[in-house]
Amino acid sequence: MIDPLYVASGFGVGLLVGMTGVGGGSLMTPLLILLFGIHPATAVGTDLLYAAATKAGGSVVHGWARSIHWPAVMRLASGSIPASMVTLLVLWQLDLNGASARSLINLVLCFALILTATSLIFRKAIMDRYRRRMERLDASTTGSATVMVGVALGVLVSISSVGAGAVGVTALLLLYPRLPMASIVGSDIAHAVPLTLVAGIGHWALGSVDWALMGVLLIGSLPGIVIGSYCAVRVPETVLRLVLASVLVLVAGKLVVNELHFSTESVAAVTGSTAR
Repeated sequence: MIDPLYVASGFGVGLLVGMTGVGGGSLMTPLLILLFGIHPATAVGTDLLYAAATKAGGSVVHGWARSIHWPAVMRLASGSIPASMVTLLVLWQLDLNGASARSLINLVLCFALILTATSLIFRKAIMDRYRRRMERLDASTTGSATVMVGVALGVLVSISSVGAGAVGVTALLLLYPRLPMASIVGSDIAHAVPLTLVAGIGHWALGSVDWALMGVLLIGSLPGIVIGSYCAVRVPETVLRLVLASVLVLVAGKLVVNELHFSTESVAAVTGSTAR
């Protein structure tokens, strides 16, 4: 039986993704953890394959429109894919169902959410300050920097499923200031598809993907993305960015509080068993 609350959540996230262009991971993963009580590892793994499915369609559209800068995509992928594989090996060693992996995922997720919120709020200020300096970089330096950004995104996305949206766009804007915005967004989406797919398959191999949940989320999110894209031009972008950034900061704070509470309970349980 399909849970209408999951469908509604998928629709709401799809709506916001369509309106803001921010990756669904920064919205869907915390929602699954906080609202539905899904284990962080399962939430991340499911969201990664969910993101790969939703962004594949966007990548095709941008490909038809020729708004993808493939050299940037290849450079990002050459850093992010190997970094993702190494990160997944580390997670496998930690045991995704264990307390240490749970804490790692929650803490990295908090960091990624705050980084995304910062990118949303201060993107213009960052661009105004560093654009001219970045324009003077030679091609080889830009290429190397793009690969390193890919490495960072590979680690972030593989652990938290967050980072391939606003953070990736901000990095590409700095590294490729002469590209039109459509090509920046298209390149970011095109890179996110193989990264989320590889990371998602890795989480599936580790047993942290709920296929039934992903299917229900897609039922709601796909129409939500279409409607959100239609509404995007009718809502002030600045208002959307500020509201979304505020929500991400609040969610990150809630995750930190929950993690501290969980850690305190774990320490108390260990202390109590030792005392006995």
